[in-house]
Amino acid sequence: MSGHSKWHSIKHKKALVDAKRGKAFTKVIKELQIAARLGGSDPGGNPRLRTAIQAAKDANMPKDTMDRAIKKGAGELEGSNFEEMHYEGYGPGGVAIMVKVTTDNRNRAASEIRHMFSKNGGNLGAEGCVGFLFVREGTIIVDEGDEDAIMEVALEAGAKDVESEDGAFLVKTEPDSTQDVRDALEKAGFKVSSSENAYHPSTHVRLEGKDAVACAKLLAMLEDNDDVDEVAHNLEATDEVMNIVAGN
Repeated sequence: MSGHSKWHSIKHKKALVDAKRGKAFTKVIKELQIAARLGGSDPGGNPRLRTAIQAAKDANMPKDTMDRAIKKGAGELEGSNFEEMHYEGYGPGGVAIMVKVTTDNRNRAASEIRHMFSKNGGNLGAEGCVGFLFVREGTIIVDEGDEDAIMEVALEAGAKDVESEDGAFLVKTEPDSTQDVRDALEKAGFKVSSSENAYHPSTHVRLEGKDAVACAKLLAMLEDNDDVDEVAHNLEATDEVMNIVAGN
């Protein structure tokens, strides 16, 4: 995947989350609960929870809200029983799409996801039908600094690679190492603007005209669904497509 496509997609996603901060809070709360339920309430032994806590801090979530979500997930407080699921399928023009869902109503979520695909010319597929086209990866954006120094700190902390563009740096990690690498970079004095674990495509599909518009509308509907936490796709991130996804 080209650096431009990945940077464009990551920057767009961050802007979209910032524009929908209320929904972002809901997603982070669910992730805190899921992470605590699966791996326990101690972030020291739960890499996924550490990453979720960092996401909560980045969203300026109050500490008591964060603590309640963790306790609910760990069973220390009563709360909703969330399930995590993945849906895979194809959008118009053969675009591969993966949808990560966290919901307290499996039937509702499945019905809504299926309807959105069908309404916009897409098709849900069997598990694994597009999963091989994506890799789960941590990404950290460092705003500025010396490239050699950033690379030295990042690789020493367990990063896989570092890319640069316009004076900023994209650090790539294994999902379980994201928070350790971020901590090391911040300890070394580098300013980190964001970090996340997400699915990234290994190939891209470029669409134009009606197919591009239809696929972008499908992605926008999925992004806007309350049960959907993440939408990954291999549609090339052109300005036209991203404006539609962002609702512009």
